[in-house]
Amino acid sequence: MSSFRIGLAQVNCTVGDLEGNTARILHYIERARAMQVDLLCFPEMVITGYPPEDLLLKPEFITGNLEKLDVIVRHSAAIALVVGFVDSRDGLYNAAAVAYDGELCGIYHKTCLPNYGVFDENRYFQPGTKAPIFVINGVSIGVSICQDIWYPTGPASRQASAGAEVIVNISASPYHAGKRDLRERMLAGRASEDTVILAYVNLVGGQDELVFDGGSMLLDERGEAIARAKQFEEDLLVADLDIASQEVHTRVWSLESGVPLPDSRLFPARSAEIHDRVGEIYAALVLGTRDYIHKNGFYRVLVGLSGGVDSSLVAAIAVDALGPENVIGVSMPSRYSSEGSRTDARLLSENLGIEMRVIPIEQAMDGYLSMLAGSFAGTQEDIAEENLQARIRGNILMALSNKFGWLVLTTGNKSEIACGYCTLYGDMAGGFAVIKDVPKTLVYQLAGHKNSSAAREIIPRRVIEKEPSAELRPGQRDVDSLPPYEVLDPVLEAYVEEDKSLDQIVALGFDRKLVQRVISLVDGSEFKRRQSPPGIKITPRAFGKDRRLPITNRYRSS
Repeated sequence: MSSFRIGLAQVNCTVGDLEGNTARILHYIERARAMQVDLLCFPEMVITGYPPEDLLLKPEFITGNLEKLDVIVRHSAAIALVVGFVDSRDGLYNAAAVAYDGELCGIYHKTCLPNYGVFDENRYFQPGTKAPIFVINGVSIGVSICQDIWYPTGPASRQASAGAEVIVNISASPYHAGKRDLRERMLAGRASEDTVILAYVNLVGGQDELVFDGGSMLLDERGEAIARAKQFEEDLLVADLDIASQEVHTRVWSLESGVPLPDSRLFPARSAEIHDRVGEIYAALVLGTRDYIHKNGFYRVLVGLSGGVDSSLVAAIAVDALGPENVIGVSMPSRYSSEGSRTDARLLSENLGIEMRVIPIEQAMDGYLSMLAGSFAGTQEDIAEENLQARIRGNILMALSNKFGWLVLTTGNKSEIACGYCTLYGDMAGGFAVIKDVPKTLVYQLAGHKNSSAAREIIPRRVIEKEPSAELRPGQRDVDSLPPYEVLDPVLEAYVEEDKSLDQIVALGFDRKLVQRVISLVDGSEFKRRQSPPGIKITPRAFGKDRRLPITNRYRSS
């Protein structure tokens, strides 16, 4: 056998949309068949979407997914398929079906079930025990699923030892910053250690807090990645494998017609653009926002524009995700809002081309203070009056949301949410928290990236350069309540993402009292975070499914 044509279809499916996911799969089968692909591979649990969580406890959901698998198998005329689904036989299995020419040829069950971070597979699945090899058009193929490939002595290694020439790994590997490089190093190690061609196909798209970045790839037996699919968008990567010499070639396809170009256009590699770190994070935020909005049946969003960098960045991401016609900015100035902030919010909306509504909150604030005058008598103005302003703004945004069906995007960043520097039922009120997992120092980098990629000033420079303030009292600055962000963010990373103790963080060179204060703020704000909307995970450990601590908790790090 000299040549074997393989296709990797990284598709954007939706959890629970069995009908829609199946239609997407059939679409790619037709495209690949027209391109004379021998083997077409789809991501992990592509029929059900990933992760389906407790949908897996519904018998009719499992039955429905098996019925859709039958439909897909019947469409495998003249092409072999590897399709992720949920198998049911004496328990549930995360499974891959191998089909050819209208027949189900075999099933592989995932062996290594992840049960950390955002993963709960032990809650639902039984582990597989076998590592079969499938012969397709004379080529020995080993099939594995996601976590299986991360172990040097896992199923893929056993399949390679048993004679597999190509290892196919179907995956639903969620994104965080740095994950692509980590993943590629791991895959290179598996391919070179096992001396096999490795075909890795990953899911793409947003699912609640998670973003799947695609980035499917082919690696040769030396561990060199010689063909890559795009990141953060659907793609079909097709390559010709020269099994005899274990070399990989990729054709340049006319994807519009599904017809290959002449052989003279054969290239040694088809490499998609690789984003830098900040560009990659920005792309993840855009994809996660777009898919959360659209997959949940919304089309337009609201963003409260304060004139600060956080709300400016959220608005820019929303425009890139949904288009300017689907983003509405709302400026809600109070007596403490500076003229500069009002001007900056207006300039931002003009730069983005979005509608901006101005709804002053002074009248509502006077009404609240009048109603509360008796109860507040004899007290000094403090955080209660400050938070009233945030809650009035939250009410206004939610009223507009209720009236017009627009989803409210909150604008709090990870640094603020970690320390509780946010107002319950105020600036935390909304449907989706776009930058919930973005530290403040990274917010500035992302704002700069937006401007540089646009080659013009979208987010006004003075928004990026001015000192951050909530503007809820005269002369207020963030540093009055929090350490400077360039100091705070590394401490938060060490405590929240790396689980370092107080002494370990102090040993990194930070002041003990400062670290104690930050830890106290983080631990004391769990009740707030538990009531916050979901947001996109872009760090190795995000609040929510990644980091789960009790609200009632007297343990303190020492």
